[in-house]
Amino acid sequence: MTSKDPAERREELRAGLERTRAEIQRFAATYDRPVPKLLPVTKFHPAEDIALLGELGITDVAENREQEARTKAEALPEMRFHMIGQIQTKKANHVARWAHSVHSLDSEKLARALDRGVALAQERGQREDTLPAYIQVSADGDTARGGCPLEDVPSLVDIVEDLENVQLQGFMVVPPLESEPAEVFAQVRALTDEVAAKLGRALKMSAGMSADLEAAIASGTDIVRVGTGIMGARPLG
Repeated sequence: MTSKDPAERREELRAGLERTRAEIQRFAATYDRPVPKLLPVTKFHPAEDIALLGELGITDVAENREQEARTKAEALPEMRFHMIGQIQTKKANHVARWAHSVHSLDSEKLARALDRGVALAQERGQREDTLPAYIQVSADGDTARGGCPLEDVPSLVDIVEDLENVQLQGFMVVPPLESEPAEVFAQVRALTDEVAAKLGRALKMSAGMSADLEAAIASGTDIVRVGTGIMGARPLG
């Protein structure tokens, strides 16, 4: 819980949003790229902060941990919560109930579990729509950090395309620490465009956080996920 006065915290968040949006606009203009959608990352921050973001016009936020996100989604039904963290297959039914989209789909097992979870949620009246999903690409093949190895992406695309309740929206990537972000982003931008051409419809790229925003926008990302730049340091305790 934050101990700050709500008005003071609201002003901090407003300033963070303003700075981040200005930065995004500047990078987009510099590299002659479309301005990507901003998705604030609110993990570790209380629901009260997300409510304040709502007062500032934000409708969509991203979370990394299922239980934390579920609790916040129940408290703030007017907000749309997106899952960007790794998902245990056994949590797929939970995610299917509250997630407006998933940015971390990385295996056939998870895809099928989410598909079943959405069907169950629809049956129980907990969800009306299908689940938009982004395949998370593992740029270095180390799936321990989440992500589908590049060589396995085509088969996973085919699997998701055959599902009834999960709709492929595009691809997400987090560059490995030792990598050159610009190279990773360029590779995933090319992948996104290639698969979009194959499927005959537009797909989006979800890439770029506070630390690598410029490189992601230069590559032509469609969605950026910014936490610290907007929310500040995570709360203590």
